[in-house]
Amino acid sequence: MKQVLTSILFVMLSTTLIAQQRLYYKIVGPDSLYLDIYYPENEATERPATLVFFFGGGWSGRNFDQFKPHADYFSKRGLIVVLVDYRTYNAYGTSPAAALRDAKSSIRYLKLNADNLGIDANKIVASAGGHLAAATAVIDGFNEPSDDLSISVKPNALVLFNPVLDNGPGGYGYDRVKDYYKDFSPLHNLNQGAPPTIIFLGTQDKYIPVETAQYYKVLMGKMDLRCDLKIYEGQKHGFFNYKHSQF
Repeated sequence: MKQVLTSILFVMLSTTLIAQQRLYYKIVGPDSLYLDIYYPENEATERPATLVFFFGGGWSGRNFDQFKPHADYFSKRGLIVVLVDYRTYNAYGTSPAAALRDAKSSIRYLKLNADNLGIDANKIVASAGGHLAAATAVIDGFNEPSDDLSISVKPNALVLFNPVLDNGPGGYGYDRVKDYYKDFSPLHNLNQGAPPTIIFLGTQDKYIPVETAQYYKVLMGKMDLRCDLKIYEGQKHGFFNYKHSQF
């Protein structure tokens, strides 16, 4: 708690939140995992929504800065934005399961420290990397034992950029999660508690078939849940990244 209070001292010294903060949300053995918080420059009458980004990379690659341009964009438009570090195979030698445990830990950290961080714990939106964001909303397992499990990790909404939704046979990553895919795959665990969801996907995505996203939308509809699907003709996986400046 001392670290949190020190890191956000600027909140108490100013009525306008303008600084980016780096906080360590989890220690696993020798590994310290952090998150960066971007605050809107303009003072609001109430706490805005918080948009949480998990970088992409299929639980293997690590590109923490992937969504910095998005953080800058959305924070300038009134949202709090959080970029989350988590363990990947290339950086830590860990499994996809560890990545999901970290994603859940980060949301619990934000909710537990919401008041000190100026966050509304009831306005948390999880975004890309799509699998981790979707999994925090619908997967019950893969929790860090040291976490306060009384704190729900479920976001209030999902904004998913080309998300991996199916980890079953024929789906993405099955070879790495085949021993536990039925508990790990969002498609296989979709339930009545899933939050409102919007999915952005290109027709030329080589990892996620459009049909998978369409089926996910149909399943949510059958549960009377909201799922909007935005298809981008001719676009490939990762078309939303900053290097593709037309978007």
